Amino acid sequence: MRGKGTRAQAIAAAAVIALCLNAVTWAQGGAAAAGAETTVAVSGDVPRALTLTAADLKAMPRTTVTVNEQGKDVKYDGVLVGEVLTRAGAPLGRELSGPALATYVLATAKDGYQVAFSLGELDPAMSANEIIIADTIDGKPLFDYQGPFRIVAPHDKRGARSIRMLQRLEVVRLRK
Repeated sequence: MRGKGTRAQAIAAAAVIALCLNAVTWAQGGAAAAGAETTVAVSGDVPRALTLTAADLKAMPRTTVTVNEQGKDVKYDGVLVGEVLTRAGAPLGRELSGPALATYVLATAKDGYQVAFSLGELDPAMSANEIIIADTIDGKPLFDYQGPFRIVAPHDKRGARSIRMLQRLEVVRLRK
């Protein structure tokens, strides 16, 4: 009888040690490895497809927006989606007229969640929405469950389009 109890304890102890080692590995290397892979891709009906890293976004002009979340003002910092789309060659500014107005941007998250924005609401020359790709919250990196990148639409009455874990922006032109 005594042998069975000792064996079960040894197996339980080994399982605990394995879980602890996995947690340490993730905290040290796993987070760094995940960070190395984090990008935002811009594709679709644009002349220049882009893959932007965190460093690329940090080097672009920055915008800070304030959002009230659960009764508390929170500041997100990032890059206007319109700035990113400009670099991909999307028709913005004076080019955003006629058939180009039937264009939308489909934002996709790591977990498959998707939201759509009209190209006009992302164009700083047409709208004062200040929709950003955020990488910080109150001056700190986004929480793991939010980031590393998140769309923040500060003037939406609900946060449903503030897509977390952003991975891709696809520009879709309905009429050519």
